[in-house]
Amino acid sequence: MSTPVAIAFAETDLEAVAGAAGRIAVLVDAEGKLDPGARRVNRLTKGALARFTDSEAFAGMKTAEIVTLAWPAGLAAEAVDVVRLDRKASQADARRAGAELAKRQGKADVLLLAGSHPRAADIAFGFALRAYSFDAHRTAEPVVPGAVKVMVAKPEETAAQAGPMAALAEGVFFTRDLVNEPANVLTTDDFAGRLAAMQELGLDVEILEEDELKTLGLRALLAVGQGSESPSKVVVMRWNGGAADQAPLALVGKGVVFDTGGISIKPAQGMEEMTMDMGGAAVVAGVMRTLALRKAKANVVGVVGLVENMPDGRAQRPGDIVRSMKGDTIEVINTDAEGRLVLADVLWYTQDRFKPAGVIDLATLTGAIIVALGTANAGVYSNDDGFCADFLKAAAAEGEGAWRMPLGESYDKLIKSRLADIKNSAGRPAGSITAAQFLQRFVAPGTPWIHLDIAGVAMVQDETVLAPKGATGWGVLALDRLVADRFEA
Repeated sequence: MSTPVAIAFAETDLEAVAGAAGRIAVLVDAEGKLDPGARRVNRLTKGALARFTDSEAFAGMKTAEIVTLAWPAGLAAEAVDVVRLDRKASQADARRAGAELAKRQGKADVLLLAGSHPRAADIAFGFALRAYSFDAHRTAEPVVPGAVKVMVAKPEETAAQAGPMAALAEGVFFTRDLVNEPANVLTTDDFAGRLAAMQELGLDVEILEEDELKTLGLRALLAVGQGSESPSKVVVMRWNGGAADQAPLALVGKGVVFDTGGISIKPAQGMEEMTMDMGGAAVVAGVMRTLALRKAKANVVGVVGLVENMPDGRAQRPGDIVRSMKGDTIEVINTDAEGRLVLADVLWYTQDRFKPAGVIDLATLTGAIIVALGTANAGVYSNDDGFCADFLKAAAAEGEGAWRMPLGESYDKLIKSRLADIKNSAGRPAGSITAAQFLQRFVAPGTPWIHLDIAGVAMVQDETVLAPKGATGWGVLALDRLVADRFEA
């Protein structure tokens, strides 16, 4: 598991600046004005900081950009990081500044002189998210980041602002840890056990095993996992923080702990990345963790289908026909289009049981969405303009890329089966859209629904603003904001 960086808020102590080891970070606004902490650094360095802020180099800096003054005379610190950040800086700029500081940290302690800057908590949040590392399986001693002390004028007030952000960070880290784990560790049993452990946070957690799933009729989900030694499961997590009569928001996640493609086996190159095919379930778990930690005043249910898609003598075959929980029959054209089979049953089960006010499903569903949108945006599909607009607004506010994609009856003919009610794959044309069109069939009439295809954003090969290479935790911030804005307000 990851070890988060330790961040504490303290009242500004100008006398402590001279002896602070590690790195010192100072915030300077666009006009080069120095707050008391920065002025103290300037005096100790014989005016070096002021000379820099009066220079053309400072004038050419962008918002949230950092210039490092190494081994400054007059200070015990090994470096002073000068951060250009106006007092009217946006949340995104403040978080980006914190992330840039984290990239410079290494093992050093950091003293951040934030003074009365109104975005101090966001800077710390950005620092925390970017400082994440996953070292659980390295035999070498992991690099443990130093502690971060944020000196501010009103530490109690800033700490109160940072409280919900700490819950958010823990949800993001939980998601990233799950996505980064290899499949021989994160089996369906292990995944379910980690979710069950969240009962300690106040969540109600229920694990449905294969016998019960058979009784309930989740045959499409069970067909995906029938070639694996890992038992298929559905895990239900409930957070009841709202009014007793408030219908919950439902979050539904695809949790394929490893996807070989089944009998329609994937090429060997890149298959190792299919440990992340449970990314949708991981995001649902991270959001539920955050809601519990911050005691959200809303009712939210998270339901995830956990399976492994393996080739075996018992595995489902191309050409098989399965009956979903809803009752529709599905012709399996391609066993690598398995996620939609899992979600079809979990979506119907969730709606049938909980009668939610809205449903959002998340899945690393198609390579087609990566072709369409790359790794900057998740694909967003919805049957409800207002619900979708609220989500897109939340995603934009949190800096998580999301782009609405089309749905329409014209795509239905592409997934019409000759032998069954529907087929699970229509091939390459409009691949992400036809997958969403398939899922929409399992949304009850009148239920607001959003499908998020996160195949391109759940794990990346290059770092993002707030995450190192690997699992990003995309979606935890946006969905938590949606809950706060639409279901708590």
